[in-house]
Amino acid sequence: MKTRCRWANNELAIAYHDQEWGVPVHDDRVWFEFLILEGAQAGLSWDTILKKRDCYRAVLDGFDPVKVANYDARKVAELLANPGIVRNRLKIASTIGNARAFLAVQKEFGSFDAYVWRFVGGRPLQNQRAHFGEVPARTAESDALSKDLLKRGFKFVGSTICYAFMQATGLVNDHTVDCFRHRPLAKAKAGNHPSANAKPS
Repeated sequence: MKTRCRWANNELAIAYHDQEWGVPVHDDRVWFEFLILEGAQAGLSWDTILKKRDCYRAVLDGFDPVKVANYDARKVAELLANPGIVRNRLKIASTIGNARAFLAVQKEFGSFDAYVWRFVGGRPLQNQRAHFGEVPARTAESDALSKDLLKRGFKFVGSTICYAFMQATGLVNDHTVDCFRHRPLAKAKAGNHPSANAKPS
């Protein structure tokens, strides 16, 4: 029987844990998806978001930031009426605003991927947590990422949300050392953009 991080305790969470959590991301569409979903989770459980994920993908045009950035009041009303997502006006407004900020980052850095890997020096931070109780809610790196995203106009990107975002996307490896996913991800490759090795200013 495989040993997993203790939070992976239901079918949906187990599949997510085994296949996605902590795997380094390099696809900007995936970056945008996690950015929006982690923000949507604020005040809720990740299980709730996983259950709504397919609906989010459907109603947000596959998390295409160009399309989301152009949503109008009619689309907002449609989203607010959809029980398949988190119907929070501030979170929906932030999704559109974050898409616009995301596009600005892409324009400045060439890709969001090149931008975000700079916050960990271009390679995943490899942690050695004996048990999940050792995992912090935030770190100096998530503080720096949060501060920079906020400065760029992003919303729902506090440091705690940013650290969850970093864990999910493989910027850090926070699988506990006894988890069967820890060792393979400890060998994860560094960021695949040269600019990812430059530290943020």
